[in-house]
Amino acid sequence: MKRDYAAELRFDNSFVRGLPADPVLANVPRQVHNAAYTRVDPTPVAAPKLLAWSDDLAARLGIEKPGTDNTMVEVLAGNRLLPGMQPYAARYGGHQFGHWAGQLGDGRAITLGELNAADSTRQELQLKGAGRTPYSRTADGRAVLRSSLREFLCSEAMHHLGVPTTRALSLVATGEPVMRDMFYDGHPREEPGAVVCRVAPSFVRFGNFQILAAQEEHDALRTLADYVCKNYFSNKSIQEVFLEICRRTGLLMADWMRLGFVHGVMNTDNMSILGLTIDYGPYGWLEGYDLEWTPNTTDAEGRRYCYGNQPHVARWNLARLAEALLPLVPDKAALEGGLTVYADTFADAWRKALAQKLGLAALDQPGDDELVSGLFQLLAEQETDFTIFFRNLSTPTIESLRPAYYGELPEQKLGEWLGLYRSRITRENLSEAERQTRMHSVNPKYVFRNYLAQQAIDAIERNGDTQPLERLIQVLKRPYDGQPGHQDLAGRRPEWARHKAGCSALSCSS
Repeated sequence: MKRDYAAELRFDNSFVRGLPADPVLANVPRQVHNAAYTRVDPTPVAAPKLLAWSDDLAARLGIEKPGTDNTMVEVLAGNRLLPGMQPYAARYGGHQFGHWAGQLGDGRAITLGELNAADSTRQELQLKGAGRTPYSRTADGRAVLRSSLREFLCSEAMHHLGVPTTRALSLVATGEPVMRDMFYDGHPREEPGAVVCRVAPSFVRFGNFQILAAQEEHDALRTLADYVCKNYFSNKSIQEVFLEICRRTGLLMADWMRLGFVHGVMNTDNMSILGLTIDYGPYGWLEGYDLEWTPNTTDAEGRRYCYGNQPHVARWNLARLAEALLPLVPDKAALEGGLTVYADTFADAWRKALAQKLGLAALDQPGDDELVSGLFQLLAEQETDFTIFFRNLSTPTIESLRPAYYGELPEQKLGEWLGLYRSRITRENLSEAERQTRMHSVNPKYVFRNYLAQQAIDAIERNGDTQPLERLIQVLKRPYDGQPGHQDLAGRRPEWARHKAGCSALSCSS
């Protein structure tokens, strides 16, 4: 008899068990009060089909890849629940683009349950695009293929880059169309729908605390704080937990900055209490180095969430979390100290990351500050690909760096800077091979550029071809390796992609 692996999965739903539930069961958009979540089942879809799967995450979880038995595909599409699952949508609020937005919540995400994973951790399985919830407002709770594919691949790519992140187990096509206006410009069209299964120890955000504080639901706020302290921070006090959240957030920002990653929508409801990258929407990687670049069309005017602003926005968001915790923390100075911890952690981690990217043990020698400032001035003067420049800098010659430039190569200024750089690395007492190995271990060759995502999306939408997607999945598992035969995935953004929809700027619906 064939073994039923799905039936062997075990769930322990501490969030549902430990936090106040919405007493109203009606699944209609509404304001919810004195609750951390609402119990709601996913809405079934017409014809689920597995498009992508994370083998290594599945192994950690103890979940077998679906074969001829379609049980897990049905589960991951929202058509079926396994014993022990207690699905819910979480309630939270948040500041969006600097303004308090009130109640937000899981409008198109439904947590199935907390899995007791094979690696002895507890991991939430959450379906994004699984149907309407009380937090959907005027939306349908669904997700399109393009946004789901981007979330699946980017979260997995970030994990393999070494960045704390939520992960993705599966990408399932629904067989149903979804109506979307991609750029909010009055041109909606039907697109194929999909559901992505997101995985994390917890999806609690800053906004989960904010909504309870804003509504003065202090008993629920205390219960949430106690739950978080007990389950994720070894029963530390809420003051100690806030310091740790600040520290983790500082490290996360250093990771984003070292890779040239731009989240695009750093609202407080998109900030994880575990210091994870969460909610992949209109993100992107720097191609031409530009501190003011944002991939989010909604942010095009104010550029609040541009690359260079990310560390400052993270601190602002932490301050909003601190405000939400004030009813629980009598000593305001303890919370203010967390913001100092954040600033110090980020500054230290960012400086260490820059040293590593340059192949240096530390940036602590006379002239190092000038070397770094000169480098970023050089990168900003011409359209220079951030990823390719640092990857190729392991061979510090003009010819090696030529592929990083979209336009004219500034040979004189580049040559002058390289002269200073070569002089500096000779004092490191490393062989060239050792230095190159170290630099390649921190400067990726492959990142999930938006045009690569769009090519994979187009191939599936055009003729159901998943080969570009499958190839990206495999290559992005080893972003720091050379991987001969895949050089075309490591090149500059093609000129045709400069202004193509989905390849440069995206909207919040992306």
